[in-house]
Amino acid sequence: MTTKSTHRTPPGVLVLGATGKTGRRVVARLRETPGTAAVRAASRSGEVRFDWTLPDTWEPALAGADALYLIAPDDPSPVKEFVTRAEASGVRRFVVLSGHGIEKAGEDFGRGMAAAEDAVRESGAEWTILRPNNFFQNFDEDLWQAPLGAGRLGLPIGDMPEPFVDADDVAAVAAAVLTEDGHAGRTYELSGPRALTFAEATGIIARAAGRPIRYEELTPQAYRAELLAQGWPEAAADSLGAMFALHRAGHTAEVTDGVRQVLGREAADLEPWARRIAATGVWA
Repeated sequence: MTTKSTHRTPPGVLVLGATGKTGRRVVARLRETPGTAAVRAASRSGEVRFDWTLPDTWEPALAGADALYLIAPDDPSPVKEFVTRAEASGVRRFVVLSGHGIEKAGEDFGRGMAAAEDAVRESGAEWTILRPNNFFQNFDEDLWQAPLGAGRLGLPIGDMPEPFVDADDVAAVAAAVLTEDGHAGRTYELSGPRALTFAEATGIIARAAGRPIRYEELTPQAYRAELLAQGWPEAAADSLGAMFALHRAGHTAEVTDGVRQVLGREAADLEPWARRIAATGVWA
């Protein structure tokens, strides 16, 4: 059932991570919506300068913002202070991008997201938390695009399925929650409509691309060694390893209906998306 909501027009919406997968999509959706308030697109190199490591950039970015799309850094240490300052500056609504199963994550993955969830819950403002699964766009924008293009994706996940979700759906949910009433205090788990193993997802992409692409199961140790050999920093390799440990434990395998709850429609499916994206030649 769709959440009952009434539209509001806040004085301004600040979008952090505005050059990232969901952030840039949230900015675009808000700006395409008639009657939407001023949207401030913030990042280290964007329209509005914002850097988690430079607190002097926080207040100027927050100026005039009533609602905030919060994408936390990996380092949890600045998050609570930022939320405190944001609330003091006039932010009355926080929408936090977190992750499916984050409450089960260990020390090497998702600490910033967990800190953001805690900080907004402890604030006096309205808050809504979005917990998506892995994005479709991890296959074509970064992470797994190069391995797929090279014809082989190797990961340490086994047969545990993952209900991948379209970042466009996540952005649509975020834009709605930022500008509608009726979502305060809610946590929405955002998945696609079906759970697929990474081997199945690789097969779908291979068929869409019209070329052989194989999936190879790796041990966690072999996966880490490959990442380091490719030049990944140790901390990033450990974080990805911890993310896959979360997946292998089954904490992200459940198909959820958060997209339908907010948007009143089903989430996008991976297969039509893969056919559309393959036509661009990204996996050729």
